[in-house]
Amino acid sequence: MRVENMKVISNEILVSNVYELVLEGQMVEEMSVPGQFVDIKVPREDLLLRRPISICQLDHEKNQVTLLIRASGDGTRALCDVKVGETLDVLGPLGKGFPLDFLNKGQSALLIGGGIGIPPLFELAKQLSLKGVKLTFVFGFQTKSAIFYLNEFKALGEVLISTDDGSTGTKGTVETILNETLKSVNPDAVYACGPKGLNRMVNLRYKDHPHAYLSLEERMACGIGACAACVCQKDDGSDENLKVCEDGPVFKSGEVLV
Repeated sequence: MRVENMKVISNEILVSNVYELVLEGQMVEEMSVPGQFVDIKVPREDLLLRRPISICQLDHEKNQVTLLIRASGDGTRALCDVKVGETLDVLGPLGKGFPLDFLNKGQSALLIGGGIGIPPLFELAKQLSLKGVKLTFVFGFQTKSAIFYLNEFKALGEVLISTDDGSTGTKGTVETILNETLKSVNPDAVYACGPKGLNRMVNLRYKDHPHAYLSLEERMACGIGACAACVCQKDDGSDENLKVCEDGPVFKSGEVLV
């Protein structure tokens, strides 16, 4: 973990309010585990808290990291307004990512995502693909115009899409696809990241699966476990809490209350 002023190499809007930022810096040498995140200082003096952003893709040859950011508030909007050539104050890499060493060539993995929870699954998918793992993606979006990175994921495996309004793919949620299209599928691993409703569904559905993992989306303050602002309760009958930023953001299914 380090703090570094990383250079903005590119900044492009993908769909409404979703931006793709590519940053360059030595910190990328320390990034290897998919599912980790960085904490970025907002370039505005009146906004003190850093913003946690998941790592989407790594390019170690160029020392570059790709981040997908939804401009949903003043802080993330300020991050998305940065210009090419400027720098961002970045703390990272942070958190525990997705385990994948147990998978072997020929095995299968199901990756489930919703909205801005989808980006951290891309680096995971790339690494799983290099291992020869068969990939199936189930992604949920509000509408057709909100879909991003579709071709990138299609290059790595089968992609099934649900939309709330039925404008493309299956009308409904990712659970609709799991219940109808994939009800007989038994993958060797399950990975998920998305809003609380999606994570809660995956956590319950695959609670007894030996290799099911979910990445929690949570508001954070420090991002390094010092402030205890992002706690979640263990699902073992105790009152013990875990910190999403430090003990997660990736947890095994059934490990915490979602």
